[in-house]
Amino acid sequence: MKKTEDNPMHNASSQDILNTVTSILRDILHQPELVLTEASSSDQVERWDSLAHVNLIISIERHYKIKFSLGEIKQLRNVGEMIQLIAAKTGSK
Repeated sequence: MKKTEDNPMHNASSQDILNTVTSILRDILHQPELVLTEASSSDQVERWDSLAHVNLIISIERHYKIKFSLGEIKQLRNVGEMIQLIAAKTGSK
């Protein structure tokens, strides 16, 4: 993992991360009006299947220049937990 000073997203707030994850998932699912909250999960979002989830993880890793372990990915239950993990890996607040 890159040091936070090398990562341009290290000062992103939780809301910034939520906005970015929403934008990425809108593109993946082709749902421009999609609204996510921290409580949102794949069970609640139409077309958010396992392939979409893999694409989401890869897109987030590329955007934030981070890597998730398989264990981290398996433990994620909702968007809020994903935001917390991204924040921890990028040194965000």
